[in-house]
Amino acid sequence: MDQNAKFETFRALHRRTGAFVVANPWDAGSARLLAALGFEALATTSAGYAFSVGTRDCMPGLRRDGLLQNAAGIASACDLPVSGDLGNGFGADPETCAQTVRMAAGVGLVGGSIEDATGDPADPIFDAGLAVERVRAAAEAAAGLPLMLTARAENHLWGRADLKDTIKRLQAFAEAGADVLFAPGLPDIDAIRSVCREVDKPVNVVMGLQGKNYSVAELSDAGVRRISVGGSFARAALGALRRAGREVLEKGTFGYADDAIPHSAMDALMSAGAGASGR
Repeated sequence: MDQNAKFETFRALHRRTGAFVVANPWDAGSARLLAALGFEALATTSAGYAFSVGTRDCMPGLRRDGLLQNAAGIASACDLPVSGDLGNGFGADPETCAQTVRMAAGVGLVGGSIEDATGDPADPIFDAGLAVERVRAAAEAAAGLPLMLTARAENHLWGRADLKDTIKRLQAFAEAGADVLFAPGLPDIDAIRSVCREVDKPVNVVMGLQGKNYSVAELSDAGVRRISVGGSFARAALGALRRAGREVLEKGTFGYADDAIPHSAMDALMSAGAGASGR
């Protein structure tokens, strides 16, 4: 499937009734595994990528070239639409955000998210006016490209539990041209329902990040259109690795291998090529 076809598939998923889950691989191998399980779309994770290269999940610690190279590997590993976690666009100025979006489309991504977090703990959220200009520049860059733009309002990840401001930002992002809206860290299902009710674009919600987790059915009922898992799949895999290591060191046993995917199964999956999509 070429990039344009993947884009059309991705866009159609957002127009369907109810929510769909976009899984978040952290490398090409995990992308193939998730595609083989039957997910319909994937999205990269800055956290998963950061942990895989031994650094923190923070924009000053991540380089755009490295993140996009990782995203390109994921996009080419399977025959699914892939959206990219583009952080804050790798620069405060709107043109840098626009350039990042163009680069994302250039490596095969059919979606990309730009957040309003600065990466500076002392001043974590961009001024609303600048945040909107950044989204507008990114949306203008995406126009005519096979890429859906997601705009993220990060208030609730940075101790700013101001739902009214979050909704106002999302509404402004929609007006500026964003295709999908995302406010990670919302406190509960009532807040999620409020966001979905007050905006006129598809809403993405992340599960497995913080707070209570809700089912796909519950989120669909609240009006959510897309559900992502962020870095939680990567952390689950690392959790299994930690348990295995502790078992060997503390017990001197190797029971963890009983739950591991057989080597032959992984060989078969990786040999199936980019088009692997069977269960």
